[in-house]
Amino acid sequence: MATAKQEAQKLLDLLPENASFEDIQYQLYVRQKIDRGLADARDGRVIDHDEVQRRVASWREESSGPK
Repeated sequence: MATAKQEAQKLLDLLPENASFEDIQYQLYVRQKIDRGLADARDGRVIDHDEVQRRVASWREESSGPK
């Protein structure tokens, strides 16, 4: 398995030469979030679609308040 530094280097190699520090930071951030999501899925830390829909519906009800 590659180290974080090796993975970051691969990502840097894919970016254009004129990439800004902001571009680099964003790409690293996105990669980190994808890796974390994949680890969560692999380890069973997920919520099924129906549960997400129920939660979002309850948030909408709470935010609309009494009428």
